[in-house]
Amino acid sequence: MIELAPRHYHPDTTTISRFSGQPVVIGAAALVIIVLGIGSMALWRAYTGTSPELDRLAAARQLQARTVQASEQLVEKTKGLEATQQESIDQLQVVQDQLLTVRRLLAAQQADSRKLSEQVSTLTESIDGLRQSFATAQSSDPAPAARRSARARSQPVRSAHRKRGKSQG
Repeated sequence: MIELAPRHYHPDTTTISRFSGQPVVIGAAALVIIVLGIGSMALWRAYTGTSPELDRLAAARQLQARTVQASEQLVEKTKGLEATQQESIDQLQVVQDQLLTVRRLLAAQQADSRKLSEQVSTLTESIDGLRQSFATAQSSDPAPAARRSARARSQPVRSAHRKRGKSQG
């Protein structure tokens, strides 16, 4: 049988291989390093008076307050936009109603214009008919023309008598 000698007695062994053979020593050294690290951080925080957790908490609260404020402003602006939009809709509806009324009035005026135009053309035709009948009546009856000339002669005499009467009185 071969007798096994402990490793630390082996002539080819190094320090690392001897140390890795003792897991309890490795665990204890790691524990000491961790405890020293935690202790030094606690002492440093106590000495400086600042704690990153408190700073993070304060920053988170400020961020939350800013978020709430921005949200409230956004709600107010949205309500303002809704009110403005509703006012615009109401104004647009009033304008549409006015436009409809104007269109109706314009249509009524156009209908009246057409009626008046038809009446004017009817009157024009009637006047033309009367002129033609008057012209034919004048050409067939010379007596009314003689009466007219007698009246025209007597009219200046009358006006002369009137002028004399006024200047004398």
